[in-house]
Amino acid sequence: MSSATSAHRRLATESWESLLTSQVVMMRELQKEPTFKTLGSREYDVLYNLSLCPSGWLRLNELNDHVLLTQPSISRMVDRLESRGLIQRKTAEDDKRGVLIGLTEEGIAVQKTVGRAHVQRIMELMEVALSDDEMRTLLDLTRKLRTSVTGHS
Repeated sequence: MSSATSAHRRLATESWESLLTSQVVMMRELQKEPTFKTLGSREYDVLYNLSLCPSGWLRLNELNDHVLLTQPSISRMVDRLESRGLIQRKTAEDDKRGVLIGLTEEGIAVQKTVGRAHVQRIMELMEVALSDDEMRTLLDLTRKLRTSVTGHS
């Protein structure tokens, strides 16, 4: 193996590890947010992704495409959020076997409350470390990585 190939491999690995380590450090800091004491970050992730859906409803497998949970974990999460009155289920009209998941009024309110605090803390952490230009560069680079794997941003 040439030294150029070895150096490239090392650079790729170090870049990847730095990206992951930064994400872990930031997530740990964000999870200290007091609002996450009543609603965990993964629960918030589910509510947030449901809030983005234009129709207000997603199939379980569609939700699974947007969160970092396994199918069994997301099913249990949905059960817990439903029992707390934050989400609801309904039968899909186009497929009576399909189940759609959406936010309740309380779920919408909780998502907005936690979301505001979450965004404020993200802003505080990012502003300390990066300029606006650097944030744009980071956004461009992470979109480029995601697109290279998924084919869409």
